[in-house]
Amino acid sequence: MKNFVLTVSCQSTRGIVAAISSYLAEKGCNIIDSSQFDDLDTGKFFMRVSFISEEGLSGADIDAGFTSVAAPFEMDYEFHDS
Repeated sequence: MKNFVLTVSCQSTRGIVAAISSYLAEKGCNIIDSSQFDDLDTGKFFMRVSFISEEGLSGADIDAGFTSVAAPFEMDYEFHDS
């Protein structure tokens, strides 16, 4: 199993957490820690998700399909190998 961290920022709107968690589940990942918050002054959303790839996928494999999740929310994101 490989451990990763995903960091995300974008404009706050409904459905971001659901989209991220659904994507990770579809990729065979298990979220082990998640923190998110909204900056009410700027309307920005921030999230940090630690997860395990139970399928043994590489960070590049997980990152490759994430564009379709990120695009509708105009997310800035990075995957990090922990």
